[in-house]
Amino acid sequence: MSVTRGSYTQSQKLMTFVLSMSLYGLATLISELIPSVQVGIVEFSVEFFLFIPLAIAMLFDPLSAALGAATGELVFSEIMLGQFGGIGELEKFLTVTIALYVAGTLVKDPRNMKAVALVSFGCTALQLAMSAGVDICKVAFAVEEFEAVPGLPESVYFTEGFAFANDLLFSGILFCMLPTMFLVPRLYGKIEPLLGMKPRTPENAPAAPSAGLVIAAVACFAVAVAVACFSEAGFSLIEWEAEWAESETAIFTGIVVSAVVALVAAFWAHRNAQLRSA
Repeated sequence: MSVTRGSYTQSQKLMTFVLSMSLYGLATLISELIPSVQVGIVEFSVEFFLFIPLAIAMLFDPLSAALGAATGELVFSEIMLGQFGGIGELEKFLTVTIALYVAGTLVKDPRNMKAVALVSFGCTALQLAMSAGVDICKVAFAVEEFEAVPGLPESVYFTEGFAFANDLLFSGILFCMLPTMFLVPRLYGKIEPLLGMKPRTPENAPAAPSAGLVIAAVACFAVAVAVACFSEAGFSLIEWEAEWAESETAIFTGIVVSAVVALVAAFWAHRNAQLRSA
């Protein structure tokens, strides 16, 4: 494969997309089975296993990994669990895609553990900050009933800020930064040849975020805010929830399906790599 900066074939991008989609979909389903723990006013819960798509984005094509993770969360943890929130689902899709894509482009050498740690923590902070920003905008535009302190809308800043800090310090460190720091340097140079790709180096790494990317990210965030507001206002278009929504049967069925998809994708990728090297 050529060492052109950020160069991946369409087949490799598709493999990255499917692997990220199935593995992150599997992870989000497993997180549904983990109970939260309440200690006073602080709730400790596993919000996400973001280290999985983060590792893929740092080792392979960032855009394919980001889109795959967002799609996997939508398909496996929403649709397969018997629920779909209409255009409101686009909010999470866009914020996850932006955070993962930016993070994947910032890591030029996956062996640099310091860079991996900083970027993975920053990725979590960016995604949580965008989600909190969307919630604040919904309250500011008076499209969501505010329940924290009736008559004191300003408290939304405290509520969202506390939730942001809690999720960042708990899920962000334990289930994002630390496992990403462990996985990425150890997988580097071992998993890429199995998929027919060359390991990332500063010479062939994806280009750093440009002004155009920043503008596109801001535009996508604005779209996320708009669709979230429309959804809360009742303009969700296609919205449904099945009787068996979030049941254990649905969760375990989704886990099996996502695991099978991941295994098939991994086998297909490895088989294609063998054929190309033959």
